[in-house]
Amino acid sequence: MSNRKRVGGARRWVIKIGSALITNDGRALAREAISGWVAQMAALRERGTEVVLVSSGAVAEGMRRLGWASRPKAVHELQAAAAVGQMGLVQVWESRFKEHGLHTAQVLLTHDDVARRDRYLNARSALRTLLGLGVVPVINENDTVATDEIRLGDNDTLGAMVANLVEAQLLVILTDQGGLYEADPRTHPGVPLVREGRAGDPALLAMAGGGGSLGRGGMQTKLRAASLAAHSGTATVIAPGRRDGVLLDIAAGEEVGTLLLPSQAAVGARKQWLAGQLRSKGRLHLDEGAARVVRESGRSLLAVGVREVEGRFGRGELVSCIGPDGREVARGLVNYGSDEARRIAGKPSSQIEELLGYVYEPEIIHRDNLVVTE
Repeated sequence: MSNRKRVGGARRWVIKIGSALITNDGRALAREAISGWVAQMAALRERGTEVVLVSSGAVAEGMRRLGWASRPKAVHELQAAAAVGQMGLVQVWESRFKEHGLHTAQVLLTHDDVARRDRYLNARSALRTLLGLGVVPVINENDTVATDEIRLGDNDTLGAMVANLVEAQLLVILTDQGGLYEADPRTHPGVPLVREGRAGDPALLAMAGGGGSLGRGGMQTKLRAASLAAHSGTATVIAPGRRDGVLLDIAAGEEVGTLLLPSQAAVGARKQWLAGQLRSKGRLHLDEGAARVVRESGRSLLAVGVREVEGRFGRGELVSCIGPDGREVARGLVNYGSDEARRIAGKPSSQIEELLGYVYEPEIIHRDNLVVTE
């Protein structure tokens, strides 16, 4: 199977659409184009593909509504434009998806929501629940409160972070360009399009130019986003958003835009990240049965298999799993903080709600966030 066919058949997509496309180069919300993208996303949903939408355009739409010709530099003006523009974005996405019988959910994130482990897990749980309910999450940065993110962030990066958050197999970045070219096509007509490459390749970054006037993301940010998404094994397609049926063409495995492949499979990349890049904040001492199941089967760790909790840690932080012989069996991101873990240690999952008054997850560490080290 070709790389294009394999990527097109991905089960979970994150689709990021840029400001220039959504706002018709700043003139007004491109309602006809938005209807077309939504129809394609609805078709993807019908075939069983889960879709998360990252929508740019809040600041650009706010600028249009406020009559501003150029993007302001003052943070408070950017915040005001984002707040005004977000109203229009929410209305148009909700109404278009409703025409196809699909519910949407507005999710506003900051980089802090995916950088801090406790908030990362909360966001991940919420998004997974929405996808499980058949809802299409519509995500944007919370520009009205996120000062640093407005100055430094961009929705290409946010799209990659969301792809990591929901463990998507494919990130699609729709842009007003055909993809990544070997040189700027605006000054070098006829320059070849890069059809396929490896995310993180320095040679590709050298080909990219700067950003546009409406948004923050140029081709360089898209390549960096692809590199970030590749950390979790996610492939990226940078594609022309104005091409008719662009999303369905990608799904069909056609050569659309630029495909950037990760150097590792999803599980390998994620496990490597868990094993090598984080410090353990505490220890969970396991009984013999739990240690054997984790070691031999790589299954999720349940609270019933935990004999003792050592150290102080928060939800989402890295802990070591210690077998009865005192050696580390595995390490992973814990779903409960140390105080909570002590209260549920040795107890079956069915008693977690009774003991805590709530349930984050039925397991203390999910198998996707657990790597065997022994």
